[in-house]
Amino acid sequence: MNSEELKNVVKEKYGKIALKIDQDNSCCGSSSCCGTGVDYTVFSESYEKLEGYNPDADMNLGCGIPTDYAGIKKGDHVLDLGSGAGNDCFVSRALVGETGRVTGLDMTEPMIKKASENCEKLKYTNVEFVPGDIEEMPFENKIFDVVISNCVLNLVPDKSKAFKEIFRVLKPGGHFCVSDVVIKGTLSEKMQKDAEMYAGCVSGASEMNEYLKIIENSGFLNVKVHKQKEIKLPDSLLSEYNNSNELSSYHAGDTGIFSITVTAERSVSCSCGGECQL
Repeated sequence: MNSEELKNVVKEKYGKIALKIDQDNSCCGSSSCCGTGVDYTVFSESYEKLEGYNPDADMNLGCGIPTDYAGIKKGDHVLDLGSGAGNDCFVSRALVGETGRVTGLDMTEPMIKKASENCEKLKYTNVEFVPGDIEEMPFENKIFDVVISNCVLNLVPDKSKAFKEIFRVLKPGGHFCVSDVVIKGTLSEKMQKDAEMYAGCVSGASEMNEYLKIIENSGFLNVKVHKQKEIKLPDSLLSEYNNSNELSSYHAGDTGIFSITVTAERSVSCSCGGECQL
């Protein structure tokens, strides 16, 4: 599939999830989400103790808690990429306070609708949800202090373009924190497909070192992985594609599917008009 076809698949899949959750007012349990037969919750972590958490906005589709490492301050303008029903936006709103702003960007209209309805119920006036493509964001240059994202960038076809867009919309001296899914080592194409059927958010995942290199090549500094968590694939699936040595590599953590939470910074402007190292 080409880039546009992939985006349409993502729109359709997550649009159906949003509509199903809206009908049922909940996800369908810990083993699968909304009858898809795919477990989207294996990476997710509990937000319940965080200020600003709203259960109606939590669809258990994340793979970390990026706000934990995002360094969000009072008065910041935060952008959440792939904002879904608004979960990370509402947690960010508690951190930026009344003087800050939070913008959610999502290309799935049912998600935008769900998030906007949640925001209206909460009566927040400094949170907004905007439809748009992460590869071509509908924002001016250098307007956000912090960019966050939770288990979304792995679904973007052109990750290099996405991180260059993040760089573009960040203010000089700004930074991002994203939780995402990556692969360590090499997985066969068939194994990646079967893993995607076992757990959501695997399709489109990049190799971890390649992912971090894309970030560096986009102009970011001080790239740091704060946290990584392995998805435990069943041995029945692993043994179908791997010999005993390869299985040992999986169990040792050298190969596999991981969620990571990573931060990086945009350099600050120089008096010369260019950009300097922090």
